[in-house]
Amino acid sequence: MLFIKKRDEAEEIIEGVPKRKLKGAWKLVMYTLGIIMSLFHIYGLAVAPMTRWYLYTFHIMFGLVMTLALYCARHCSVKKSVPWYDIMLIIAAVSSAVYMCIDAQAMAYRIGSNPNVPDLIFTGIIVILALECTRRTSGNILPTIAVFFLLYSYFGKYIPGALGHKGYRWQKTLSYMLSYDAILSTPLSASATMVFLFILFGAFLSMSGSGPYFIDMALSFAGARRGGPAKVAVISSALFGTVSGNSVANVVSTGAFTIPMMKSIGYRNHFAGAVEATASTGGQIMPPILGSAAFIMAQLIGVPYRTIMLASLIPALLYFFTVFVMVDLEAIKDNLVGLSVDKLPKKSMILRNMYMLLPLIVLIYVLSVIQASPIKAALYGIFSSVVVYVVNNRKFSLKAVFGALSSGAIAACPLISSCCTAGIIIGVLNMTGAGVKLASVIVSIAGNSLACALFLTMITSIILGMGLPTTASYIICAAVAAPALIQLGLSSLQTHMFIFYFACISAITPPVAMAAYAAASISKSSPMKVAFTSCKIGVSAFIVPYMFCYAPSLLAQGSVGQVILATLTAVLGCSTLSYGFQQQCAIPLMRLSKTSSIFLIAFSLLLMYPGLLSDAIGLTGCATVIGFNYILLKREKTQI
Repeated sequence: MLFIKKRDEAEEIIEGVPKRKLKGAWKLVMYTLGIIMSLFHIYGLAVAPMTRWYLYTFHIMFGLVMTLALYCARHCSVKKSVPWYDIMLIIAAVSSAVYMCIDAQAMAYRIGSNPNVPDLIFTGIIVILALECTRRTSGNILPTIAVFFLLYSYFGKYIPGALGHKGYRWQKTLSYMLSYDAILSTPLSASATMVFLFILFGAFLSMSGSGPYFIDMALSFAGARRGGPAKVAVISSALFGTVSGNSVANVVSTGAFTIPMMKSIGYRNHFAGAVEATASTGGQIMPPILGSAAFIMAQLIGVPYRTIMLASLIPALLYFFTVFVMVDLEAIKDNLVGLSVDKLPKKSMILRNMYMLLPLIVLIYVLSVIQASPIKAALYGIFSSVVVYVVNNRKFSLKAVFGALSSGAIAACPLISSCCTAGIIIGVLNMTGAGVKLASVIVSIAGNSLACALFLTMITSIILGMGLPTTASYIICAAVAAPALIQLGLSSLQTHMFIFYFACISAITPPVAMAAYAAASISKSSPMKVAFTSCKIGVSAFIVPYMFCYAPSLLAQGSVGQVILATLTAVLGCSTLSYGFQQQCAIPLMRLSKTSSIFLIAFSLLLMYPGLLSDAIGLTGCATVIGFNYILLKREKTQI
């Protein structure tokens, strides 16, 4: 209960979009609707699979209705009930869905070619409501981009050069938006199937008591060590990231505990916030669940989800290893000790309650060993979470199950509207051919240089990720930049993983760093200071994606020997890179001068770069810099 209370307090601090706290009948209606929505998806995906059109239609309808009821239109809106204008919008959303279901077969033939008046009216309602719901849940940036693309579809005929096109009438553009190449395309497909069930799995896992257990486990094994609370933040955020797949949710859930603990032993406010923001952002790249975008990636490139999960493992471990080393070096510099052992959970208790990890073990087993679909894996995970809850509480509670069903549906609403809006952008790109044109522009600017194209893609991903949900950022950038990188020789897996990484770390990249803002609110520090420190702590995230583009072995592609060698040199490179940025060496223990740190960073980059020659130069250079500083340190001690 304390965990939930702390999380809710933190959410109130950082919440940027006003959310209603419904009372009375409206609260009961939304609670019931959430249960119905979750049961509908389980029934439509596992019990009696239905056609895509009906599944997607009801998925959109549930998402729009619940968002309109739960999120305010503006800050001064009514908070305890649903105002009349939102009731009218809800009626419009339901009417549109009903029309789409009644006239489904005929409407499918008219889309994009010969729409009638009702088609245009109800499609227009869905487009407008999707934009409005996205504005309420994710801010103004994504819907503004979508509106820009809609205008581009009409006014493109006035644009000279490669990006111009013949222009499309509003009727054709609007009608095209409900096709399987626009709103009903891959993002919504993944949202309605795999992503929704994994969000629901996260709700059931939280119901089982996993959140407090993850923190207790981290406290037990790392709390007493040097700089213990910071290491607890790294471990617990990595574990919680397997559940949430959302950086801000991760910050408010674990940071409400870990940030005050870090501050209590001497970590500076901004550093404590940065550790939590960086570790929580890494939760989006942590298997087995990763973020929602990973499921969309699997569909876009046509590979099993377990391939994405396996490919993400080594980069994720390198990321968290670097963060762990960074916080350890900070503890060395400031002589920070761990927490008192007698105040920490007993290891015996943690080991006795290892059954709490059963849902994650089941999930990994079903995905990796049985190699079943993610939908089945999520359902098995949900069932095992209920089992854990029963064992943990010595009873079965229908109320708890209904609560998880409802909260899972509510948690999915922002993603549904974002996927709809991202689908609008994809629809315009497909209709106008702008995606291919933009890819040609990137290749032209890069001059057929892969390094330059990667850099341009990185900048694009980070800019698009500023203030956007990771999923939307990834979808848009993948549609624009992926063809260019593939054209320059990268595989689809390398390309999409590269874009996915930078869409994720945009959460800590200034000036709009959502995870850093959340952590700054809790740590009472400057958001910009937290963001820049987060970039320093998570510096490997800006380098590792380039490495796996040149060495696919870091994505577990290639022979076992190649994968092991690439991983070992990358681990050494991440260690020495951390030494350089912190101007502190752990093995051996000593401070480094600025000049030595610069050389160490340069050699560590060579060590991380794939190739035997670069590895040899990097290893020799790092050893020389560290050895030289160690000799100087010995001489100073001898003279003293």
